[in-house]
Amino acid sequence: MNGIFKRVEKKYILSASQYQTLMQRIGSKVTADGYGLHTICNIYYDSEHNDLIRRSIEKPVYKEKLRLRSYGIPTEGMDVFLELKKKWKGTVYKRRVELPLHVAEEYMENDRYPVVYDCQILREIDYMIHYYRLQPHLYLAYDRQAFYVTDNPEIRFTIDRRIRSRKNQLKLSLQDKGELLFDENTMLMEIKAPGALPEWFVKSLSELAIYPCSFSKYGRIYTESCDRKLPAARMMKELQ
Repeated sequence: MNGIFKRVEKKYILSASQYQTLMQRIGSKVTADGYGLHTICNIYYDSEHNDLIRRSIEKPVYKEKLRLRSYGIPTEGMDVFLELKKKWKGTVYKRRVELPLHVAEEYMENDRYPVVYDCQILREIDYMIHYYRLQPHLYLAYDRQAFYVTDNPEIRFTIDRRIRSRKNQLKLSLQDKGELLFDENTMLMEIKAPGALPEWFVKSLSELAIYPCSFSKYGRIYTESCDRKLPAARMMKELQ
């Protein structure tokens, strides 16, 4: 389903023990969504020189990214989502188009615009693709469980485990293996809400020393990749 989403997102890195204690405290006030624990797979796109992610990690007032997303490893005939995600002054705007896997791949790999699915959101995505000359840069997957506040379903939070990535085999239909970003005991929580959180939620986070942080999965992977390259670059420079 095509859609436009607007919300404030806050991210928290927490240990398995913090998560377990948090759920003991708030479990009676939240409900797990019907999907249960499931895997989300993404292909992130960027320019040849990584302009989008480099700008993103500088924490500007406005930033944007493009990804192709599936829920589970897609097979022929399944639908995937092409998502344009923008952030302006802390508010996230996500615009996405649902396409059959083969149509999305033909579009992103061979620049064959899917005329049958033409819409305003797809035209915005197409402009971005050609403006930045986007190409696939990263495969990223994680295992997610989602919850919502029972008496206010607009307040949701997700728990992502086993965040993993690779820079080859950049197709959603391939295996979901990759290099782990964190150890198995560390997870990422994202709270997505249109406004303020309930007092009981805020109090539980504070008492467990679970604090919001500025975090991007793609950004962290890109930064760590650059850090690993620095020693080799220095060595090459010294040998010249």
